[in-house]
Amino acid sequence: MKRFISIFIVTLLLVSMFSSIMTSAISFNCDVETYSESMLMVNLDSDMVVFEKDADSKRYPASLTKIMTYIIACEYFEDYDNTRIEIKESIITSLEHNGIATSGLEWHVGESLTVTDLLYALMVPIGHDSATVLADYITEQTGESFVDMMNEKATKLGCKGTHFTNPTGVFNPDHYTTARDMYIITKYAMGLPMFSKICGTSTYYLEGDEYPITTTNYMIDAGRGGEYFYTYATGVKNGTTDQGGRCLVSTAMYDGYAYLLVCMQAPYNYENDVTEQYCMIESANMYRWAFLNLQFVKLVTKDTPICEQKVEHAWDTDTILLVPETDLNVILPNDYKDSDVIIASDTDEPVSAPINKGEIVTTATVYYKGEAFTQINLVSQEDVRVSFILYITELVKSVLTSVWFLLAVFVVIVLFVVYVSISSSYSKKKKASQGNRKYK
Repeated sequence: MKRFISIFIVTLLLVSMFSSIMTSAISFNCDVETYSESMLMVNLDSDMVVFEKDADSKRYPASLTKIMTYIIACEYFEDYDNTRIEIKESIITSLEHNGIATSGLEWHVGESLTVTDLLYALMVPIGHDSATVLADYITEQTGESFVDMMNEKATKLGCKGTHFTNPTGVFNPDHYTTARDMYIITKYAMGLPMFSKICGTSTYYLEGDEYPITTTNYMIDAGRGGEYFYTYATGVKNGTTDQGGRCLVSTAMYDGYAYLLVCMQAPYNYENDVTEQYCMIESANMYRWAFLNLQFVKLVTKDTPICEQKVEHAWDTDTILLVPETDLNVILPNDYKDSDVIIASDTDEPVSAPINKGEIVTTATVYYKGEAFTQINLVSQEDVRVSFILYITELVKSVLTSVWFLLAVFVVIVLFVVYVSISSSYSKKKKASQGNRKYK
């Protein structure tokens, strides 16, 4: 029950976050050489996009798919350590027959492993075998299509360019996503049990094994990562297909700053010896750029006056002072100038009293060098009482000048004219009739 409550809270917070915060890339001066066709970098503390490159184009996610597979499995099971799943020979044989790599479960055919072991086997190595075992088990138990669950979850999370056809990431032209959707999916997964811990693990021993499974994300593997190892990297998952190239979702933390970076379709062609892990190279360089050149800035506090708003029907004022609903902390370059940032109210339409202190009156957009990058709520700094005399006067005025009132007056006048015309005609006919009877 506690697990479901925590999942509900995570969902609620994420929905709130995505519905209330408007973010878009700012033109920060980033001189990092990039290789991936699509990229999205987000500061995790503010959910602010600091760099993006073609983030909404359709891409093939390869093993990044397993982040969604993890979500479905994690939310399905209640007891990860005591729930055991049999490793079916038919599953391993089918994968090997189709040329799909396995990652250690072939040594456990006929045995049962815990869900915990299978989640590690899913996210640490390539994990095709674990993804298939988990999907098969959940489908058998529920009678529902695992892929349908994946697509339904993507829709619920607000993904707009995602469609899954399998739990592994094996190429299919109808199996795709975008860098922005992968950020949404990963950010959600990071709030689920064990996800960050598992995705930051470079070596893990499955039950009974003498040799460990090892990560394919060299950025977090000091022993095997070589030139790709990056000290401050903390996760998450990489993948490769011929059609989708190299893909990587990674996270890094340094000096109180945390970032998530999605890279998709970096160059890869095994036959032509294009095997460099370009997405890991660019990711490390992007993190260095962010950590060295960007900083948190408290632009305004909740007591900072932003603008005055006209107010109608108020007792003793014509305007009210608006302030931010909360303090506004954003990421900006170290060399930014105060003149680079402008906060502008989104409307100058007057509002009507009464207004309570702290009540949201309107919104304001924050601009950096002319580009909008976030939006804040503006609230009243004080209570504003209504003047009933002004209110009634304005109400009467609005009624008297309304289209419906004028139309009603017009209808009454027309009816009156018709009535007078009919009455006059009837009166003339009556007199003529009486005149005729008089002379007979």
